Amino acid sequence: MTRLLFAFAALLAASAAHAQNYPTRPVKLVVPFPAGSATDQVARVVGAELQQALGQPFVVENKAGAQGAIAAAEVAKAAPDGYTLMLTTNTPQAANVSLFKKLNYDPIKDFTPITRYGTTSFMLMVRPDFPAKDLKSFLIFARSRPGKLSGGYGSSGSQVSLAMLKQLGKLDIVEVPYKGIPQTVTDTMGGSLQLTFVDMANALAQAKGGKLRGLAVTNGKRSSLAPDMPAMAEELPGYEIIAWFALVAPAKLPEPIVKRLHQTNMKALEKPEVKEKFALVGTDVAPMNPAELGKFIQAEVAHWAKLVKLAGIQPE
Repeated sequence: MTRLLFAFAALLAASAAHAQNYPTRPVKLVVPFPAGSATDQVARVVGAELQQALGQPFVVENKAGAQGAIAAAEVAKAAPDGYTLMLTTNTPQAANVSLFKKLNYDPIKDFTPITRYGTTSFMLMVRPDFPAKDLKSFLIFARSRPGKLSGGYGSSGSQVSLAMLKQLGKLDIVEVPYKGIPQTVTDTMGGSLQLTFVDMANALAQAKGGKLRGLAVTNGKRSSLAPDMPAMAEELPGYEIIAWFALVAPAKLPEPIVKRLHQTNMKALEKPEVKEKFALVGTDVAPMNPAELGKFIQAEVAHWAKLVKLAGIQPE
């Protein structure tokens, strides 16, 4: 018995020592959406902070497709050694359970939760020359043209936002899927789409540049990031879509490495300059520890199931 306890203590000591030395080589930070997406922008802020604190490169690798399911399935199969991490969102980690009939990964069992970073929302955007100038007139205009307007989406948040707009607004809008939101922005500017829901990071940049015009945000009330922009709920009661960003690893990542990564993240999130960078990418800092994040993801799977059902979306 004593020998077993000694062996166990030695194993714990070795594991702790390994974590103290971690990382000893570059870490792959997988992003399940394209370059330029909100997730990508958050990953680059976070990756730079982790790299500075831990002394090894955190290399962002964009792997878009199937609403983040391609990247999630790949990360789920990776070795749980801390050298493959994923900057995830509500899409691969919660909504996809209800958006797809079959997934090649389990968003709860196949991952180790590390840190939630923050929350964001979306903005309904149109071209500057779109005839309707506010949300109320947009709803009237869209209702008068059933099947004539097309809207693009590039994530579960933007997909559910569009579907809920149709459902609660009683609108007939053609839905067009994309690999990511940056492409929906390009096609809305080009005129092949009439509207799209854009993550706050890209929405604020587009509105500032005058390339697209915002009509409303998906928060339940007005956002501090765009206080002049009405909430969708002002015209469509009950409308609210909030998205989030978090760091996860393959299941069974050793506890000392989880702890080291989480503590490093928390120190970064306390910096005023990091909070400013998050605000610039449309994200409010709202951290959670590994245990809180694990419970939150379970609750989010159920929450997004309700949203998908409310929006009338059939799984693919």
